[in-house]
Amino acid sequence: MTTLITNIQELLQVRDTNILKVSGKDMKQLPTIKNAYLLIDDDTIVGYGNMEDCKNIEADTVIDATGKVVLPTWCDSHTHLVYAGNREQEFVDRINGLSYEDIANRGGGILNSAEKLQQTSEDNLYEQSVKRLKAVMKLGTGAIEIKSGYGLTVEAELKMLRVIKRLKQDFPLKVKATLLAAHAVPKDYKDNKEGFVDLVINEMIPKVAKEQLATYIDVFCEKGYFDLIDTERILKAGKSHGLIPKIHVNQFNAFGGIEVAVNNQALSVDHLEELNESDIAMLKTGNTMPVALPSCSYFLSIPYTPGRQLIDAGLPLALASDYNPGSTPSGNMNFVVSTACIKMKLTPEEAINAATINGAYAMGISSMYGSITRGKKANIIITKAIPSYAFLPYAFGDNHIETVMINGQIV
Repeated sequence: MTTLITNIQELLQVRDTNILKVSGKDMKQLPTIKNAYLLIDDDTIVGYGNMEDCKNIEADTVIDATGKVVLPTWCDSHTHLVYAGNREQEFVDRINGLSYEDIANRGGGILNSAEKLQQTSEDNLYEQSVKRLKAVMKLGTGAIEIKSGYGLTVEAELKMLRVIKRLKQDFPLKVKATLLAAHAVPKDYKDNKEGFVDLVINEMIPKVAKEQLATYIDVFCEKGYFDLIDTERILKAGKSHGLIPKIHVNQFNAFGGIEVAVNNQALSVDHLEELNESDIAMLKTGNTMPVALPSCSYFLSIPYTPGRQLIDAGLPLALASDYNPGSTPSGNMNFVVSTACIKMKLTPEEAINAATINGAYAMGISSMYGSITRGKKANIIITKAIPSYAFLPYAFGDNHIETVMINGQIV
């Protein structure tokens, strides 16, 4: 089955060579072809170019994209999409003056979500998650990483990861799973954090590895959650079982977590709302991808990741949604891209690079996703008729997507 998209106003993120990420000043460059065509064979991109070179190409299906922009689907490298219920009351509590930390200290936050999830059956949890996954696919997400971390018991963490596995099997988009058991200290271990860390290391990680339920190991490295020693222990234990490190770090405090991440060859460091010069210097010594979560900053009214500073230092940057019930109840990557431009001062080119090729790198999949490259998966967005690609982040309140294709099929 071949599909030919013709008369594309502008085809974005065209990479003839299969680069894995873009960094620094290169993020300002977004290679495009105007008046373009794109040829797809089954689930694979096989050709593209100027319409002048399209005259003799035949295909089973032809889509006219006159006035429209075509680009790769978003690669959302940080979500908590599998969760039970919601936390709208905490939203109201914050409006009334409580901070995220205040809510967590009185038993809300992650512990609230964990209690709901523990009481929810696997099938019910799956059905709730399916609705969210279908919604983000329609919004242009073609690859997604989903974390556990709202279980906080061996049984509930495994339940979350099995739901993620079912989503991976049942839906066409690329799904990567992360074990984030060290997301918070459960109530039963309130005065025995070390005991919970031991549980994660000695029971959860081995069971998850045995069932091959996750690719990555993650830790919420933050004051009041897991310190540098905890983080180091958990990441090393995960690595010993073949899990690749990622890390939640510098959301509220900068106290050395980035050094732990880089020293453990973490694939990504996510959040980074608080950042200092030594953190940036450390990031420049490794290949760890900084990931910003601007929707979280928007929702919690906390500082935005200094993406401009990271890029100007020559580093790469990825953007992700942080979709979760407490601090970002949205997986809309279009809003993420807009917010990065409006609040973090990224250019449209930088934001699109961050949400496509660099997002794919932060998931370990940029060899097959994140750009318009021959041989890569045909995961694409076709916009409605718009003046230019800068209109996507500019007109942030509208849905500019007309069609989403994943593996060459319209979803």
